Amino acid sequence: MAWKANETTVTEFILKGFSDMPEVRLISTIFFLFIYLFVFLGNISIIAAVTRDTHLHTPMYFFLKNLSFLDMCYASVTVPKALINSFMGFQVISFRECVAQLFLFVMLCASECFLLTSMAYDRCLAIYKPLLYGVIMSRKLCTELVIVAWSSGVLYAIFHTVNTFSLLFCGPNVIDHFFCDSSPIMRLSCSDSHTNEEVGFAVGGCIILGAFALTIISYVLIVSTIAQIHSAGGRWKAFSTCSSHLATVILFYLTGSFAYLTPTSHYSPTQGRLVSVFYSILTPSLNPIVYCLRNTDMQMALKKLFVPSK
Repeated sequence: MAWKANETTVTEFILKGFSDMPEVRLISTIFFLFIYLFVFLGNISIIAAVTRDTHLHTPMYFFLKNLSFLDMCYASVTVPKALINSFMGFQVISFRECVAQLFLFVMLCASECFLLTSMAYDRCLAIYKPLLYGVIMSRKLCTELVIVAWSSGVLYAIFHTVNTFSLLFCGPNVIDHFFCDSSPIMRLSCSDSHTNEEVGFAVGGCIILGAFALTIISYVLIVSTIAQIHSAGGRWKAFSTCSSHLATVILFYLTGSFAYLTPTSHYSPTQGRLVSVFYSILTPSLNPIVYCLRNTDMQMALKKLFVPSK
């Protein structure tokens, strides 16, 4: 696909923000400001606690630390810009900023998808092959899985960004969203976007469904192994090690699939903004809660971090 930036007459876009109504926009802006602060503080607390506590220097918490960093970046790509625009009443974003924002957002979204798959593999090995777990899940393999997750996210983001901005933009420039997302941007194109939509939908679908399928396979093996444990206490202990990850996977895929597996022709601006709020703001804010509520080791590490022993 040829890059058509030199034919584009639009040099900036106007973001509508969280809502079309001023009263709702003010309330939502204050609400999302507090949510963003919680996302930032919650995830950075997890990173600090895992780094400080040597008992948590295991593959599971290594992946959790990377997930927390990813979630922090994930929310920071879209929310601060939307909050500043809303407070300042200045909704303009330049064409280059829009390209960069879409690229970074898709990169982080795809990287999280692959990272969650790696975490499912880690939990599967811990329960399905406990005797070989320490040998297989070495520090080297954990690092390689994280690198693959980030690299795959970058490659997919390059494709997705080129696929979106290879279209011609010469007329309307009001994006009915609070950040630059592909579906509302494609709706503004004055060239035929049908092929780009189909290609983007097919590639995105293959990646999301492929990663989801690998995660499901991991959990089938986990459940089948847990079912063979005779004691109820043993079954609960085994399940509790992966319940937090399972909750995160469900939240991520439920909201993300609505956003990226819906054709642009069926895109609803109101629905798009609502779904985006869930997967770009609320999901990163819920991850610290899920992992802290369900994990006693994490609770102890955070207690040590904030309430140092005398």
